[in-house]
Amino acid sequence: MLNLLLKPLYIVGRAWYYRHISINFTQFNHPDMKLMFLLAALIGCHAAFAQCQTYKLTRTGDTINCVDKNNLKQGKWVVHVDPLRGNPGYDEEGEFKDDNKEGIWRRYSTMGDLLAIESYKWGKKNGVCQYYTIAGLEREESWLAMDPKKKYDTIDVPRLDDPNTYDPVVVENSGKSYKHGSWKWYRPGSNTIVRNEIYVLNKLQEPEPKPDAAAADSTAAAKKEEQKKAKPKEVAEYEKKNSGKTRKVRDGRVGY
Repeated sequence: MLNLLLKPLYIVGRAWYYRHISINFTQFNHPDMKLMFLLAALIGCHAAFAQCQTYKLTRTGDTINCVDKNNLKQGKWVVHVDPLRGNPGYDEEGEFKDDNKEGIWRRYSTMGDLLAIESYKWGKKNGVCQYYTIAGLEREESWLAMDPKKKYDTIDVPRLDDPNTYDPVVVENSGKSYKHGSWKWYRPGSNTIVRNEIYVLNKLQEPEPKPDAAAADSTAAAKKEEQKKAKPKEVAEYEKKNSGKTRKVRDGRVGY
C-alpha cells in the first residue's frame, strides 16, 4: 500500500527534478548520490505542491492551475472556455496573483489561432492590448488600471495643445480600467492604420477642426472690403477721378 502511494510522488519528483535542476545522473555513479538527489527533488516538489490545495500537472511536470489554501488562484494557468450561445470557445493562458490576472495573457481559438494578447495589472486591463483575426493584427487598445488599495490616484494627463507636457490630475478609483491612450484599427493583412482615436481617462479627444475653404474665402473677402473702407477720403477721390484715364508709361526712350 505504501509503495502505491509513494510511486506517483516518485514519478512527479523525478520529472520535476529533470525539468528544474537539470543534473545528469550519469556523472554520479554512486547509488547513494542518486538517492540523495532524488530525495532532495521529492522534498522540493512536495513543498511546491503543499502551497496548492488543487492543481494540475503538465506532461513536462510543471504545476499549473494552482488554487492555494485561501482558495486564491496562483501562478500559471491554462483556461478552456466552451462555446456558449453562439460565442465560439477559446483557450487562454497567463498568470494569476492572489486570484487576479497579472502580466501578459494570450488567448487562442480552439484551432490554435492567436486571438488576443492582453496586459493586466491588479486583475484589470493595463497597457496595450492587441486583438487578431486570421488576417493578422486587427486593433490595439490602450488601458489604464488603478491600484485597488487607493480611493484616489494622481494621473499625468497630456495637454491638448502640447502633448509633450503633462498635468497631474486627481482621479477617483472607479474599480475599472480607463481607456487611456491611443486606440488603433488596422487594415486586414497590413500594418496600415485606418483609424486612430485618442482617449484620456475614458474621454475621447476630439481632433482640432480643419479650416473650411468656403469660410476662408469669405473671411478674405471681408478683410478686402474692410481695407477698402479704411482708405483715406483723399485717396479714394483720387482713385475715382483717375480710374478711367490712360496712363503714359515711361520706358526710357527719348523722342526727337
